[in-house]
Amino acid sequence: MQWIDVNGVSLRYELAGTGAKNIVLVHEMGGSLETWDDMFPTLAKRWRVLRYDTREAGFSEKTGRVPVIGTMVDDIAALLDALEISTPVAIVGCAVGAAIAMHFAARHPQRSAALMAMSPATGVAPELRTATLARADKAEREGMRSIAEALLDLAYPAVLRGDRERYRVARARLLGVHPASFAVIYRMLADLDLTADFAKIRCPTLIVAGAHDGLRPPEHVQTIARQILGSQFEVIESGHYIPVQAPEKAVELLTGLLNRATF
Repeated sequence: MQWIDVNGVSLRYELAGTGAKNIVLVHEMGGSLETWDDMFPTLAKRWRVLRYDTREAGFSEKTGRVPVIGTMVDDIAALLDALEISTPVAIVGCAVGAAIAMHFAARHPQRSAALMAMSPATGVAPELRTATLARADKAEREGMRSIAEALLDLAYPAVLRGDRERYRVARARLLGVHPASFAVIYRMLADLDLTADFAKIRCPTLIVAGAHDGLRPPEHVQTIARQILGSQFEVIESGHYIPVQAPEKAVELLTGLLNRATF
């Protein structure tokens, strides 16, 4: 792992692999670069893969301020520049990370060779905004344990907990998230609306939904896919955290996307 100071923030990252194609992985809210542990080694055998902790997450810098998604995208562009990655990349994200990836593809079409968005969290319905902000406040006030079980029931339901060790690690990792850092990203999500971005995405795009995702169910995710010209939509056996719950299938789908993309 390495750290770098770019765009006014310190980011932890890992870059591995020697392939000609570059992949950027963007984790979910409450996640870190470890989200990709079950995908990263396989991907790095064929491609050059960059994963990192977003600002306010993992071991990257915590400013304590609610970021805007444009700043998160600027972080990626600055990180790529610092690492001298100038060719187009495949940008891959989960949940809020998928929203960041989509905004990157919309703002930087010349740098985006392909997009894979899993369980994309691209905004909050007006009627859910108050509850979203209340959850952020509760996490910050009472700690992650106060919201973890209710969140996991939606994002990692019992039907997916057959691999007990995988679930144990995911739950413990969520409990270890700094509640203030989680809260500021939740507040960013509460004010997010990426609808205008969908028509701007021009690279080969794969949108993936988890069949058991109680936060971003397939019918919701499909409405996003329909607004992106030429996008492919897939529903798989997973919940909200696809890189953790279905990493093998995610690698398979991403491999297919990369084989179709020209870069």
